[in-house]
Amino acid sequence: MPSISNALQTTIGRKILTGITGVFLTLFLVAHLAGNLTLFSPDPDAFNLYAHFLHELGPLLWIAEIILVVLFLAHAYIGISIYRRRKQSRPENYNYYNSKGGPSKQNAASKTMIFTGIIILLFVILHVMHFKYHLFSPETYMTTINGEEMVDLTRHVETAFHNIWIVLGYTAVMVLIGFHLKHGVWSAFVSLGASNPKRLPVIYTVGGIVAVLLSVGFLFIPIYIYLRHLFGG
Repeated sequence: MPSISNALQTTIGRKILTGITGVFLTLFLVAHLAGNLTLFSPDPDAFNLYAHFLHELGPLLWIAEIILVVLFLAHAYIGISIYRRRKQSRPENYNYYNSKGGPSKQNAASKTMIFTGIIILLFVILHVMHFKYHLFSPETYMTTINGEEMVDLTRHVETAFHNIWIVLGYTAVMVLIGFHLKHGVWSAFVSLGASNPKRLPVIYTVGGIVAVLLSVGFLFIPIYIYLRHLFGG
């Protein structure tokens, strides 16, 4: 079986690895959104209990976080590698070719994958620093649920999204995530062998639906919290 290093030396290998890491990262986004939506549970403690449950996983959570870091960095590294090789092989007018449409699905989303990807990677780093390590909000809010003290992450999130600039920043990045996924989901499945011409339109449509649902789901959270705060809800 070819090694990962060997796979990185071929165009097909790089595309397959990008597809695999992209699929896993998309599944993570689905799970992450599902957890975040507990903010709107009828139980006001649901999100804190969810976050506390993850924290109590201890070493299992650390392993999962290491895997996620590896997936993000690998996906970013391979994506940048593909972009650089393409640019080197087509140095002139690289940014000015016309969209082919059709099976290639070359469009604004596909031609800006490298840029949206870099922005998303930087955002993830800031997001983790913001909500996991409270770097931008030094005060750590605590709460007690069922006699057990835990971090009041619900209050951290709500306090952050009372700031219009944070809300605008998050909203902009969520739109970029949708843009990135619109082409990325389709491209991942094609890279992994789903190249039947009859299925490609379906895969492209599904990719668009996944992109819209995830981006809207994530951007709904800061916008709703801000508007509820603004109108005293």
